[in-house]
Amino acid sequence: MTARFIVLEGIEGTGKSTHAAYLADWLAKQGQPAVAAREPGGTPLGERLRALLLDPGISPMPPQAEALLMFAARSASISEVILPALASGAWVVCDRFVESSYAYQAYGRGVPIEQVRALDRQIVGKLRPDLTVILDAPPELGLARKAGPEKKDRFEQESLKFFERVRQGYLQRAREGGGRYIVVDASRKLAEVRKDLVTAVGQLLGHKASRDN
Repeated sequence: MTARFIVLEGIEGTGKSTHAAYLADWLAKQGQPAVAAREPGGTPLGERLRALLLDPGISPMPPQAEALLMFAARSASISEVILPALASGAWVVCDRFVESSYAYQAYGRGVPIEQVRALDRQIVGKLRPDLTVILDAPPELGLARKAGPEKKDRFEQESLKFFERVRQGYLQRAREGGGRYIVVDASRKLAEVRKDLVTAVGQLLGHKASRDN
């Protein structure tokens, strides 16, 4: 079985990290080695940049600077995690990838989409996920799920209007992206979302009907 690259995208509170870990474990149970990755982060450089990007004390951050930091972390992840894993025959399940830059920095922050495309071509090149899953939920629900005593990070402090722009950006990208994109309703119960994810990933495995085990 050829290694595949799967990405989970969505606004805060849609369960990306939880579902990415679940899918990596599910793939392992199917006999497919899988590596879990995340953005920004997953490498020494990426984790340092993640701390800067999420730091609420660094606000406002110029939108172009935010975009450049995201692509810097992505470059490290591609070279140190994603490409080596795929070359070894392992599947990669990534919590965010390049669609986050289009959704957050272009649609959310207003960075010209041509600038994001230029960085995409330069840093990501021809590397494209075999499947990008947009976990979709209303911003008010996603932020409510993230509510708690912990201090909010720089993105979590943004307004509902910001996250609605980001959400619409994701949905627009999915409409333009063709068959390698699917939109999953993440407002439902965990088991229902997992069932859809397993079905979609099972199709990449060649399963006619995936089983959740």
